[in-house]
Amino acid sequence: MLEALATGLFNGLIYALVAVGLALIWGITDVINFAHGEFLMIGMYAAYWLFTLGHIDPTLSAPLVACLLGFVGFLSYGLIIRPLQKAPPMIVILATFGLGLVLRQLAFLAFSPDYRNLPDTWLSGSVRMAGFSLGRPQVVTGLVALAVIVVLFFLVYRSRWGHALQAVAEDRQAASLVGIASDRVNAQVWILGSAVVGLAGALLTTFFYVFPSVGGVFGLLAFVAVAMGGFGSLPGAFISGVLIGIIESMTGYLVEPAYKTVSIFLIFLLVLWYRPRGLFGRW
Repeated sequence: MLEALATGLFNGLIYALVAVGLALIWGITDVINFAHGEFLMIGMYAAYWLFTLGHIDPTLSAPLVACLLGFVGFLSYGLIIRPLQKAPPMIVILATFGLGLVLRQLAFLAFSPDYRNLPDTWLSGSVRMAGFSLGRPQVVTGLVALAVIVVLFFLVYRSRWGHALQAVAEDRQAASLVGIASDRVNAQVWILGSAVVGLAGALLTTFFYVFPSVGGVFGLLAFVAVAMGGFGSLPGAFISGVLIGIIESMTGYLVEPAYKTVSIFLIFLLVLWYRPRGLFGRW
C-alpha cells in the first residue's frame, strides 16, 4: 500500500504541475485553454526528437522545450486570443478547442499514431525507499514538478510582478488606471503557463509513451484538477492534482485498475455537487 501511495503522490505532483499551468492562464486571462494538453504533447515530441536526433537527454532539453512552448503560448495568445478579446467567451473557448484539434491532427499526419518511447535515459533505474522501489524518472519528475510549483507560487504571491497579475485578475480596468498593461500581463501569463506544461511534457518522455493524443489524457485531468480545486486557484489546482494522483493509484491498488478513471470523475462530481466553486474558489 505504501508503494501505491508513493506512486500516486509522485504522479499527482506531475498532474499538479500541468494543472497549475492551466489554472494560471485561466485565473488571470479568464480563458480556458482547451489546447493545453496538446501543448504538453508538443513538448513531449520536442524532447523525443531532440533525444532521437540530437542525443540530448530530456533532463537537459527540458529548459529548451519550456522556452519553445513559451513561444508557442505567445503565438497562440497573439494570433488567436488577443484578436478575440471582445468576442463572446464561447467564441474564445471554441477557438482554443479548435487549436487543440488542429495540433493533434498535425501530429497524426507528421508522426503517425504510433506509440513511441525513449530507451534508457539518465534517469533510468529505480529508487529504493522504505522497503519498496519506485522508478527514478517518476521520482525525479515529481520532485522537479514540486520545485517548479514552489517557484510559481513565489512569483505569483510574493513578487511585485505577481501582485500585478493578481490586480489584472481582480479588476482589469482598475489595474490599467495604475499603469498595469493587462494585454502585456496576459501575454506573459500565456508564455509562463505554456512553458510550464512544456517542461512537464519533456520530463514525461523519460517514462511515458509519446503519441498524438497523449495531450487528451493529461489535458482532461488538468481540467478536472482546476475545476475541482476552484477556478483560478493555484493552490486548489495543486492540491487537486496531487489528490487525483493518489486517488488514481489507490483505486488501482484497492479495487481494480479499470476503475481508476471512474473514481476520479465520481469524486469530481461529488465535489462540484456540494461546492460548485470548487474546494478553494478563485483568488
